[in-house]
Amino acid sequence: MTHGTDSIDSPTYGTFGNGGGGRSGGEPEPQYILRMFGEVVKTFRRRARLTQEQFAPLVGYSPETVASIEQGRRLPPPDFAERADSLLDAFGVILAAAKHLTRRKGLASWFRQWAELELAALSLYTYECRLIPGLLQTAAYARTLFADQLPPLADEQIEAQLAARLDRQQLLRERPNTSFGFILEEHLLLRDLGGDEVTGELLDHILDLSELRNVNIQIMPLVRHHHAGLDGPMQLLETQDHQWFGYLEGQRFGQFVSDPGVISALQMRCANMRSQALSLDDSQSLMRRMRGAR
Repeated sequence: MTHGTDSIDSPTYGTFGNGGGGRSGGEPEPQYILRMFGEVVKTFRRRARLTQEQFAPLVGYSPETVASIEQGRRLPPPDFAERADSLLDAFGVILAAAKHLTRRKGLASWFRQWAELELAALSLYTYECRLIPGLLQTAAYARTLFADQLPPLADEQIEAQLAARLDRQQLLRERPNTSFGFILEEHLLLRDLGGDEVTGELLDHILDLSELRNVNIQIMPLVRHHHAGLDGPMQLLETQDHQWFGYLEGQRFGQFVSDPGVISALQMRCANMRSQALSLDDSQSLMRRMRGAR
């Protein structure tokens, strides 16, 4: 199991964009490439005599995002390098450095394409029946998943994957114009994974996220006479140019989907599940009752 998608490398099958899915393995690359890119951006920013707070609105991102990029803690969004190079009159150096940013530490090679699409998505919809999605997990919940993984992970692998997961979660707050929708099976919150304290913190965290205007969280009740999602978890993503892609995940593979017929079927299932799940208000009420019972 991949424990929320952003995990260690394993095979992939399927289609994405114009090409077929390829197999890739091995350990993620060191993070020094991200740090080097960040230093390049910082050098040209300082050359332009701009602070991070002054530069951030010019390039279209928050000061926190700029700081994370300059510190080598996150991959820049797809349009960041082009904007930064132009604004800072960097002679193409920033664009050239960005060409080497093809991998992300702590992310499986087959998931990185999807993770890069997430950075600029207009909407992202997730249905999950196995575990809490990575974007909604707490650090303690994610650490429990990684610690229980088989074959066992080394401590440095756990820390790399945890850092990658927490970094991805910034999307929910840094992209207020992106619509995030989640449908979670009720049993995921009843499993008590990690123990009472971990689950209590998880419920508080998900309730807090459900208050964000761009985040919708619905619970699929335990008893449901009709269920459109019995084929398993899915993700749907809309790009800036209104293309749709899907992502399906199994125990040892991830499948990217671009075929319009398959995407149409996934959208149909997702729409039905939104009507079958509890409403946003009822979902919040259920989670509050679960939290109060602890």
